[in-house]
Amino acid sequence: MEERRTSLFENGLIWFGAGVSIAEILTGTYFASMGLARGLSAILVGHVIGCFLLFLAGLIGGKVRKSAMETVKMSFGQKGSLLFSLLNILQLVGWTAIMIYDGALAANSILDAGSWVWALVIGALIVLWILIGIKSLGKVNTVAMVALFGLTVVLCVVIFRDGAAAVLSGESMSFGAAVELSVAMPLSWLPLISDYTREAKSPVKATAVSAVTYGVVSCWMYGIGMCAAMFTGESDIAQIMLRAGLGIAGLVIILFSTITTTFLDAYSAGVSSESVSAKLNGKWVAVIVTVIGVLCAILFPITDITDFLYLIGSVFAPMIAVQIADFFLLHRSCEETAFGVLRSGSWDLCSTAC
Repeated sequence: MEERRTSLFENGLIWFGAGVSIAEILTGTYFASMGLARGLSAILVGHVIGCFLLFLAGLIGGKVRKSAMETVKMSFGQKGSLLFSLLNILQLVGWTAIMIYDGALAANSILDAGSWVWALVIGALIVLWILIGIKSLGKVNTVAMVALFGLTVVLCVVIFRDGAAAVLSGESMSFGAAVELSVAMPLSWLPLISDYTREAKSPVKATAVSAVTYGVVSCWMYGIGMCAAMFTGESDIAQIMLRAGLGIAGLVIILFSTITTTFLDAYSAGVSSESVSAKLNGKWVAVIVTVIGVLCAILFPITDITDFLYLIGSVFAPMIAVQIADFFLLHRSCEETAFGVLRSGSWDLCSTAC
């Protein structure tokens, strides 16, 4: 029986869901002090750079039909890839906690039931998404994305309906720092994208659709956050929704956007764990990561994520640079040797030395 592969439409939906995120909207608010023109320029430049790297990373996994961390072994060897796999799992646990925390806090601002209650609700729905599985999410994801798209358009209309843009008081980021912050979000997906493009019917087209869809939607989310802070003077997206009278519709945006994005983090943590040990079951590791994320979201205050984003960029940007050079420029495969050491062995001395 032929293995089922994901379509271009399904890959687009997956990355639309990844882009629509409360965390991305909140990150966008940091650009408000730069002014509309400079802020949008920094967002666009950063995303073009980040999404180009995202496309190349996804293309590697799509062509060789390997998960993201399995492709790392092609450049760094079996043991050389362990560090990146463990760091990736760690960052994904962090992202899971951050997303659940932000989602629970925003949901509680609209319907006060206790942040811990919303964290449990979000966690339970993420687990449901994981158990359904990436290849069986088609119809569920379609319904969720249509609702999310419609409600996000309404949110944009609400933000732009009243007032005029103004530069907020306070210290403005430099253009370089703003571009780096804009690049950081696509970079955070570099160690994940191949987990999905490897399952695609048409890897090259699916990777292009994934990178472009994510880039456009992520810029949209950054822009919503920036303009919300500039037009309303409010950086809390839940309060903007409440003041606009969105109510339950706003709650749906928060829940769906949190679930569809965080699902990818937890799912990929499971996939990465299988690269560390073949004895681990990725699906159940993903469930455990979600539970840990819920507990962290309940127990710890997780507010400013800029340092976390910069840290991700400092680790995974050099990693993907080596992979891109190996795969696209040097055309080295996992069967080739490097300084007499088999690349599929424990270490690749060439890549680790360079």
